[in-house]
Amino acid sequence: MNLRSVYKIPDGKLLKISLDYNERNNSIESINITGDFFAHPEEAIEILEDKLKDARFDRLFLRNKIDSIIKENNLELIGLNVEGLTHGIMLCKP
Repeated sequence: MNLRSVYKIPDGKLLKISLDYNERNNSIESINITGDFFAHPEEAIEILEDKLKDARFDRLFLRNKIDSIIKENNLELIGLNVEGLTHGIMLCKP
């Protein structure tokens, strides 16, 4: 099931999420993260998208996973934060 959300992060930028949701496993099969925020290094968003594949669709789990991915890969997000990204993803849930 393909799901989408558009979210304006408070004091931040616009975030667009498109994901394929696996109802049977309550998980993200694939995710596409776009918007008018910035990320460093260049491949930061690709890293996030790759590491969120098969992630359980649960707010706390996603928040902790995103935070961990950012720290482990030394990613820098400008105009986007862990809470905003988590919320944007959760807005997709049917």
